[in-house]
Amino acid sequence: MQCATLERVPESRDLWPFRNNNLRASVPSLCVDRGLGQSAMKKLNLGSIVFALAGIAFAAMLAGPAMAADLPVQAPVYKAPVVAPVYNWTGFYVGVNGGGSWGRSRTDLVLGQPTRSGDVAETAIGSTSQSMNGGLGGLQAGYNFQTGAYVLGLESDIQITSQKGDAQLADTLIIPQVCAAPCTPPPPLVTTGTLDYAQRLPWFGTFRGRVGVTPSDRWLVYATGGLAFGEIKSDANFTVPPTGSVCAAPCTPAPTGSAAGSFSQTRAGWVVGAGVEAALGGGWTGKLEYLYMDLGDIDNVFASTVPHFSGTFLASSRVTDNIVRVGVNYRFGSAVVAKY
Repeated sequence: MQCATLERVPESRDLWPFRNNNLRASVPSLCVDRGLGQSAMKKLNLGSIVFALAGIAFAAMLAGPAMAADLPVQAPVYKAPVVAPVYNWTGFYVGVNGGGSWGRSRTDLVLGQPTRSGDVAETAIGSTSQSMNGGLGGLQAGYNFQTGAYVLGLESDIQITSQKGDAQLADTLIIPQVCAAPCTPPPPLVTTGTLDYAQRLPWFGTFRGRVGVTPSDRWLVYATGGLAFGEIKSDANFTVPPTGSVCAAPCTPAPTGSAAGSFSQTRAGWVVGAGVEAALGGGWTGKLEYLYMDLGDIDNVFASTVPHFSGTFLASSRVTDNIVRVGVNYRFGSAVVAKY
């Protein structure tokens, strides 16, 4: 143990809060055990270290979220959107087609004969309805514009056909017999004139608008209509054959002979129809189409010099057609667009 004596503070310095002479006069000495002091210091240092570590750990716990908030945040990674290809009908196209046609011609035949008064007496010979069937093939070209699910377009086509039909009309004429000299007139002669009337539709064309809707992006259902035009060729042959009987004098022989005429007219009319078209791949499409065509009235006039049938024949026809065809088109430009 070591003892240390505290020196008395001089009275001239006022470091004490009380001026007590007795206190200043006698100051006990302070003795400290060095071994005990070192042990106490060690305990104090160990406790301080433990306390400091605990404080650091607590501070780290509090600062952890704040430090994490200050760290840079990695941007999210987005995948590219899935691109769904969509067929677009907009663009110019050309194509070919083929099919069949079931037409009909209704014809009325009238014979006009002059009278003594200068007028024309018309005699109805008869009426007929004939089929004009055949195959057809041709080319088409057009343009489509798509807006949403709707498609608007124009199309023109030209067709070559094998359509033709033939009909016959007969007219029976009773010819009274006249005696050249006084006699009893023989019975009248009965003769028949026959008209053979043939028609052909060698070609026709249309210029139409199209309005359609796409139930799915690769299918188009449409209605169509517009102008139709075509050439109609007609051949008429009127014949009065011999009766086969001999006319003994004094009778009037039965007339014989024939009259013929050939005609070609280009007529304009109208056409309506509907169809369905499907995308086959790339710019190729295939279609199935029905059209109804009416080329209007056609009048053909030809003269006859056959006795008792002399005059002018008027054949009035109306030609209509039912058309079914399939076709393939090629559309220029990109037919598929991306839809996000």
